[in-house]
Amino acid sequence: MSRPTDLVQGTLDLLILKTICLEPKHGWAIARRIQQVSREALQVQQGSLYPALHRLEQQAWIKAEWKTTETGRMAKFYSLTRAGRKHLEKELESWTRLSSAINLVIREA
Repeated sequence: MSRPTDLVQGTLDLLILKTICLEPKHGWAIARRIQQVSREALQVQQGSLYPALHRLEQQAWIKAEWKTTETGRMAKFYSLTRAGRKHLEKELESWTRLSSAINLVIREA
């Protein structure tokens, strides 16, 4: 049986893009925000987060810039590119269709 922390394949990218759509965030802040917004149901491990950030950067959907954190250390801050915003919109539409269809099936039974 799956655990609540298991993510549907491909949703981590969507969660990351959505999390940084308003303002740039560093990796730990991205993981913490996802955890907070999900009311602690989703926990993104570093072993999943950083490969996903690297993949999104390679696809030019996000860009990284070294900045000082609120604690005074240097960290990469990730922000959406224009292409990333367009991709996020497409993925949100796709997720809405998929989750609606799944809800129909679940509620029917």
